[in-house]
Amino acid sequence: MKEAAMSNANVTAGQATKRPITGRFVLICLIVFFGMIIGVNVVMMKFALQTLPGTEVDSPYAASLAYGNEIEAARVQAARGWNVSGHVARDADGAASVRVEARDRDGAALSDVVFTGRLDRPADRRLDQPVELTAVGNGVHRGRVAQLAAGQWDLLLEGTRNGERVFLSRNRVILK
Repeated sequence: MKEAAMSNANVTAGQATKRPITGRFVLICLIVFFGMIIGVNVVMMKFALQTLPGTEVDSPYAASLAYGNEIEAARVQAARGWNVSGHVARDADGAASVRVEARDRDGAALSDVVFTGRLDRPADRRLDQPVELTAVGNGVHRGRVAQLAAGQWDLLLEGTRNGERVFLSRNRVILK
C-alpha cells in the first residue's frame, strides 16, 4: 500500500513539473525563430554588399554597341597571323615577372608595336594590377609586378601601333 501511494506521488509530482504549451510560449518561440533567420540574413547581406567587386562594364548598352567593332577588330587581328606569347612566373621574392614575345607570320620580331599589360583578378576588380612592359629588343617585352597574390589571374595584353590598337588578348594564368 505504501508503494502505491509513493508511485501516485511521483506521478503527481511529474505532472506538476510538466508545463503546458500556451499561446504566449508559441509566440515567443516564433519571434525567436524568425528573429534568428532575419538576423542571419541581415549579416549575410551586409557581407555580400561590402565584398561586391562591382560590374564588369559600367554601361551594358554602350558595351553592346561596341561589340560589333570588337568582332571586326578580332577578324583583322586573326588575319595578321601574329604569334604573341605571354608568360607569367613567380620570382623568389614573391613578385611576378611578365615576358611577352611578339612575332609576325614570318617569324620576324614586331618591334614597332608597343605592348601594355594588366593582370586582372577574375573574382575581384579591385585587385587588378597594371604591368609596365618595357621593350628589351627582338620583339621581347618584360614587366614586373611586386607582391602578387597566388591564384587565378587574367593576363590582358594590348598592342598599339601609331596610337591604334592592333592586338588584344586575354589569357588565364595560375600563380602558386
